[in-house]
Amino acid sequence: MNILSILITAVGLSMDAFAVSITNGMCTRYLRFRDALKMALSFGIFQALMPVIGYFAGITFSDKIAGIDHWVAFILLAFIGGKMIYETLKEKEVDREACQRGPLRLRMLLVLSVATSIDALAVGVSFALLNTNIWQAAGLIGLITFVICLPAAYVGKKFGTLFQRKAEVFGGVILILIGLKILIEGLLG
Repeated sequence: MNILSILITAVGLSMDAFAVSITNGMCTRYLRFRDALKMALSFGIFQALMPVIGYFAGITFSDKIAGIDHWVAFILLAFIGGKMIYETLKEKEVDREACQRGPLRLRMLLVLSVATSIDALAVGVSFALLNTNIWQAAGLIGLITFVICLPAAYVGKKFGTLFQRKAEVFGGVILILIGLKILIEGLLG
């Protein structure tokens, strides 16, 4: 996978965390810089860690599916992207219960970080199948997520739900398109 594909994948993966950062910004009465920094760091670290875990899990069985690896990568990415789009379109409004529980409390932030990075775990498996440099990919994914999420809390505080749904749909479409590109390249040799 080339660097441009990794960058585009990183943006797509970060959209869940971006949308949650917007929601957290909406839910936080007095948003301080350290709150936004804590949130962005948490999302960035988990988005970087999960592909590494997925990569090493994928390496253990990559030789068994080498002939269909492009199909597996496509199915994983299309499923994740489709799931992001579906969940975004079925959601009606901000989760008020999450707001009441305190989105920036450490426990809640860790749960949100894991939840938004599960798709990165599956992408890590795809990276193993495609012989991607996992350290470069994970670093870029974590960095891009951090950079995108840091201002997202302020966007949420200022503009509310204006961008949230569009960002998640955009992220889902990006992942599906990357999966399709991998499939076409695999079929064409």
